[in-house]
Formats: sequence, structure tokens, C-alpha cells
Amino acid sequence: MVIAVGCSQAPAGSEKKAVVSSESGSAVTREPVRESIDTSTYDKIVRDLTNGDTTGKWPAQAPYPLPGSILPFNRIVAFYGNLYSKKMGILGEVPKKEMIAKLKSEVAKWQAVDTSIPVIPALHYVAVTAQGMPGKDNMYRYRMPFKQIDTIVSWANEINGQVFVDIQVGHSNVKTEVPLLQDYLKLPNVHLGIDPEFSLKHGEVPGTRIGTFNAEDINSAVDFLADLVKKNNLPPKILVVHRFTQGMVTGYEQIKKVPEVQIVMDMDGWGPKFLKRSTYLRYIRKEPVQFTGFKLFYHNDTKTGADQLYTPQELVKFSPKPIYIQYQ
Repeated sequence: MVIAVGCSQAPAGSEKKAVVSSESGSAVTREPVRESIDTSTYDKIVRDLTNGDTTGKWPAQAPYPLPGSILPFNRIVAFYGNLYSKKMGILGEVPKKEMIAKLKSEVAKWQAVDTSIPVIPALHYVAVTAQGMPGKDNMYRYRMPFKQIDTIVSWANEINGQVFVDIQVGHSNVKTEVPLLQDYLKLPNVHLGIDPEFSLKHGEVPGTRIGTFNAEDINSAVDFLADLVKKNNLPPKILVVHRFTQGMVTGYEQIKKVPEVQIVMDMDGWGPKFLKRSTYLRYIRKEPVQFTGFKLFYHNDTKTGADQLYTPQELVKFSPKPIYIQYQ
């Protein structure tokens, strides 16, 4: 993902906790679900997130979420990666104990910088990875074994964290890949990420071109998650959509916004600070959907110097302020 010259705690007012089990055997303690949304607090937080925006675009227009929503009542700090690869991100690059300690340290840094809302940890796991080879079904993607997702859910439960399962569809599509993760998405602390970079609609090999999602692709994920929430009486799901070019997401105005799903447009490119800020302003701020995210690369962002990794102090000055922070 290159931009450079190339790429909890819930608010007060809750029910009793319940234990939910996945078919894979993973157990998770359901966070208290709020009995109602405090709309005045919600409105205040989303106004604060605009950070004095004068364009009139922010806060983005969206319905109030269902009770139990994580956003905007919390900020999420997530570690991204895959257990098969030390090169895909900090989640998988270093041993579990070291990784968890570092994640807790980043959460604490963000909490110290912005005390207005709680900061909660998350593990963002790439559950479907794009491939340079077609594979048996010619789809240029590989689905991770469920036992790996079980491991990630277990690790997140140990720190009262959230989980994101992320898909890189290759030559497949969102409608095909997302339902295969249904048993995990039924868990109240498991959410979804989708990556247009690796959606190649015209037969290109992943990694040779930057892919794209249109509103229909994204809405298929929204529809699936919304239906899952309604059928299983779940708190709202979060959908993270990665983006770092204009063409990666088309038709943003047609993306559905519903009470069951909270959408985060995540600035996903790497490079020096000035280029990352420019990308955030051009593609995330300029085309508002609902909430914003920002990805930080421990290695790639610092290729031109350690000072090129944005700090929490710097990012909370952005307009709008990102509420989802991802480290890779």
C-alpha cells in the first residue's frame, strides 16, 4: 500500500453481560449493550471530531446507531497483520507477548493525548489474502484457516479488545467472501474490513495494479452486516474500508448508512508525512462517508526518517480527527 511515488468499554447505561460462543469453539464475553443512545453526547462527540471543519462536509450525515455502538463513544487503536507473515504487519511480525505489550502502549499514548473518549485495543487480522498466483479456483486469493481466526479472537478477548477480519478478494468479490466469515461476525466484538486495493475486476494480478470497489461492492458488505445485526440482536458492526487513491472507491455518495453498521474510511497509504496528510485531505476528508481512520506503518512510513511516523499529538489536530487508528 503505497502513496509515495507509487502506494471496551461502552458508555454507561447497559444490560448484563452475556457469553456468546462461535461454532469454532471460541467464547467471548459480550460487552454491555446500552439501553439507548445518548443523542446529545453522540452529537457533541461527532462535532468535536470535526475539529473546526469549515467545509460544511463534516460531520458526515448518518443516522444514529443502534444501542451498543462503539463509535463515536470510543477511539479504536488496532494492530494489523497475518500470523503467516512477518511482513504484513506488527500482528504476526513479533511474538504475541511483545505485540500485546506494544499495543497496550500505543493505546495508552492515545488515551493520554485525548481523554475525551476511551481508547480501546483491537486486532485487525487479514483473513483472506490476495495472491500473485491463481490457486486452484483461479481467484488469486487465499482464505486463512479458521483456527487462526480463533487464535486472534482468543488474544483479543484476553485484553477486552475488538477484532476485525479483513478480506482481500483478488478475483473474487465481497458477496462471496464475507458470508464465509459469518460465524465470527456473529460475535459481538468481531467486525469487518474490506480492501479495494486487492479487488482486481479485469483479470490483473494482485500487486501489479491498484484495485477498486464501487458503492455496490461496499453496500453488499453493509447489507450483509446489517442483516446479521438484526437477525442476531447484535450491537452495530464496524466496517473499515481502506483507501489511498481516488479510484480505489467510486460512488461514495451512494454508500449506504444504516443504524446497524458504522463505516470507517481508513487512509491506508504509506509515505512521508506531507504526502499522507495530502492523501487524507483529498480522499478521506473531501469525500465524507461517516467516520475516518488513519493507518501508520512502523517500517514504511519511516523510510525517510523516524520523524515521519505521525504521533497521536499530530493526528488529533487533523480535521476531521480519525477515530480509528491502525498500526501495520
